[in-house]
Amino acid sequence: MTNAHHDYDVLIIGAGGAGLRAAIEAKQKGLRVALITKSLLGKAHTVMAEGGMAAALGNVYAEDNWMVHFRDTMRGGKYLNNYRMAELHAKEAPQRVLELEQWGALFDRTKDGKILQRDFGGHKYARLAHVGDRTGLELIRTLQQKVVSMGTDVFMECKVLKLVHDTEGRIAGCVAYDRPTGEFLTFGAKAIILATGGSGKSWKFTSNSWEGTGDGHAMALWAGAELIDMECIQFHPTGMVWPLSVRGLLVTEGVRGDGGVLRNSLGERFMFNYVAPMFRAETAESEEEADKWYDDHTAGRRPPELLPRDEVARAINAEVKAGRGSPHGGVYLDIGSRRSAEFIRRRLPSMYHQFMELAGVDITKESMEIGPTNHYIMGGVKVDAETAATSVPGLFAAGEVAGGMHGANRLGGNSLSDLIVFGRRAGMGAVEYIEAGAVAHTMNMAEVEEAIAGALAPFEKEDGENPYDIQRDLQEMMQANVGIIRTESELVDAIAQLDVFTERVKNIKVKGGRAYNPGWNLATDLPAMLTVSKCVALGANLRKESRGGHTREDFPKADDHFGTFNLAHSSDGGNWDSPITTAESPLLPIPAELKALLEEAK
Repeated sequence: MTNAHHDYDVLIIGAGGAGLRAAIEAKQKGLRVALITKSLLGKAHTVMAEGGMAAALGNVYAEDNWMVHFRDTMRGGKYLNNYRMAELHAKEAPQRVLELEQWGALFDRTKDGKILQRDFGGHKYARLAHVGDRTGLELIRTLQQKVVSMGTDVFMECKVLKLVHDTEGRIAGCVAYDRPTGEFLTFGAKAIILATGGSGKSWKFTSNSWEGTGDGHAMALWAGAELIDMECIQFHPTGMVWPLSVRGLLVTEGVRGDGGVLRNSLGERFMFNYVAPMFRAETAESEEEADKWYDDHTAGRRPPELLPRDEVARAINAEVKAGRGSPHGGVYLDIGSRRSAEFIRRRLPSMYHQFMELAGVDITKESMEIGPTNHYIMGGVKVDAETAATSVPGLFAAGEVAGGMHGANRLGGNSLSDLIVFGRRAGMGAVEYIEAGAVAHTMNMAEVEEAIAGALAPFEKEDGENPYDIQRDLQEMMQANVGIIRTESELVDAIAQLDVFTERVKNIKVKGGRAYNPGWNLATDLPAMLTVSKCVALGANLRKESRGGHTREDFPKADDHFGTFNLAHSSDGGNWDSPITTAESPLLPIPAELKALLEEAK
């Protein structure tokens, strides 16, 4: 039933920062490597990470180092992180950034020629290496150029349906289809690295592009791996809220890092009201006085707008609920009154053009209307910190699809350095696995045939539902019931509704042929979207506390008991409609020397 078969040593699904960096590592070892991307090369969601990549280079603040970065990451993740991943990330990020520079990345510079670093939320020091507000694009450009120059095979507009095992349960390849022709393909591989990104398209308001449907999360679960921390979703505080056609489109944290402030409909800089109680107790006659007071008490390093993203998003949500929101349901982000037009156009060129062209707003003169948008999922495939290996032999994961690194909430800028640190480690892990010799050699063709039959089923029905209707209803339901603020009644209702959605997806009818059929593409995306949505809702219902990106209105405080484990999901049958089991997975014990570092931060 397939039209072509390809064999490789290492197959990488996803061509964002993690996938590209993994490909470079494996290719350098002389292996046969291929990349599969659902979209086009260069269009990965990595380009949406605009503000910078976090690395303790110490170029702006000499006192910055990996220990402070590690501490900030653990604090930001509310200690739900895999400590070893956070440690490796903090230690290795500087070298990975310098490596990018050696490969041609053009970072902004300090006056003495070093890589410039900017402030971002949750980081004690300015540590984000950046290229204006186009850092993710520069990362992709640099890695992509190197990957292509190494002669790596790339399969674009290729949708992977399912991972395939051998008869002993090892990963042996995958089955996919070519979107331009609709023809089915199989790929044999000794190791597969998932680098598929996030899952935001299950929510109504998201910064994710159409590709972000949780394919990697779902395929890993179906293949026998575990997912952890799926309830921890980051709603980025600043997404565009108007016009509706671009609602959710990301507004980089770099706007706030470069001096932008948040105001409500009364013109008040409201974030002063949401910082620690010691700050709230102080009063000021003017914004300038409040600025000075805050600077005096925080050494002038981080304004209240640069608190961790979960805190800022909740503050915005509270202002809107209190009736102090903007006309379209957000608040205002103002940089025009605080920085010169020349500064804004030089430091934030993408934001200037984005608002001018899409909303008719000149941000050098007018405020941006913004609000929280589903941006990132901290949860993902449970992996080994050193090798990025999953519990399934031959399967690895890196980037947003992998869980553990960020805990309950990701700090801004840690995403890009996460990609290059663990993309490299995934490539290394795959190479080591192959060199050990115990790899698969044959694919279980029954799994291939089952996946193809499932993909073709919507064409064979005489009557059924339109996949776009199901997607719209799913997004509305997840936004309403499993959004930024959660309650038990809404989560229980969501879990019940997701069972109904499962039956609806089984009844999808697709018209037309297989070549470039977006309806069919969505029909093959929906099983993954449902799988991810179920894991998020199940985890959110069981985590009866508020921690990081997970906020329960009925359990508003963190509970020490829930800070001792991750919630891990596994599939009971390996299919998209199989039951999902959720269990507590104890956190790794933190060594004494690292625990002492964390105690210093409290």
